[in-house]
Amino acid sequence: MEGGERSPLLSQGAGCRALPGSSPLTSRRPGPAPREDQVWRAGAGGEPASPLPLGSSCLKYLTFLFNFVFSLLGLLALAVGLWGLAVKGPLGSGGAALPRDPMLGLALGGLAVGAVSLAGCLGALCENACLLHCFSGGLLAFLLLEAVLGALLVALWGPLQDGLEYTLRAAVAHYQDDPDLHFLIDQVQRGLQCCGASSYQDWTRNMHFNCSSPGAQACSLPASCCIRPREDGAAVSDPCGLGALGLDQEAAQRVVHLQGCGPPLRGWLRRSVRTAGVYVVAVVAVQGAELLLAAQLLRALAVRKGALQSPRTAGTGAPRERPPA
Repeated sequence: MEGGERSPLLSQGAGCRALPGSSPLTSRRPGPAPREDQVWRAGAGGEPASPLPLGSSCLKYLTFLFNFVFSLLGLLALAVGLWGLAVKGPLGSGGAALPRDPMLGLALGGLAVGAVSLAGCLGALCENACLLHCFSGGLLAFLLLEAVLGALLVALWGPLQDGLEYTLRAAVAHYQDDPDLHFLIDQVQRGLQCCGASSYQDWTRNMHFNCSSPGAQACSLPASCCIRPREDGAAVSDPCGLGALGLDQEAAQRVVHLQGCGPPLRGWLRRSVRTAGVYVVAVVAVQGAELLLAAQLLRALAVRKGALQSPRTAGTGAPRERPPA
């Protein structure tokens, strides 16, 4: 080409400039793909959440571990309670019943513990503040309930001990009316090696065992009163208790226990309350530790959320001037 003439293609090529953001293929540079754990924790804006610091991650997995263990224990208690409620009917008709109310309480307690622990477990694993708040509220409700029960036990401990023998006499009188009561009395008498409330003569209050009764069990005692019950032992018609109420005290003491269950049961309750108090203190300490862990984890999540929102807030201000090309 001669002179100052230039090719139209060259002139167009020299005059072309790449506009910023003009091509979707060149506007963004390919970067590293976000990790899988950042993708499922992405916020509403689609930006992946930054990982927690090392200390907060330790809190997260420690909270998860504690609540995972308590979730398993709660589900196990729920399963045992439901099993007890399911088998109570058939066993109760045969005379060896499982107590219904303790099994129902065990099932409800297991359900509550399992639900609260599962909320804490998933809240820690998924870093979900809502679930962690539910978990903390459930723990506070448990602590409040334990405090109320403890206060009631302290307030009613004296009347409970004073009315113990009266309650036992009423239970002896209705021994065969309720299979749950039947099971409970047998367990108490067999475990504490006692008979009746204050003495074995309390069984005369039961219309089936009274000597004036026309039945086959007249002047007899339950097998759980015997000194040496049978190995398979739970039948009321066990021959070791037949006619024991009609014997004099010297002959009866060779066959059955003469002492009532009131004093040994009172001593057993005192020992059990001390042991239960130690367990309750340990449980409350564990619950307090879990509550502190959840609070620290919630604080770490709130700090991370604030750090993620601060660049967005800064980006909404006035646009900065570009330097001249």
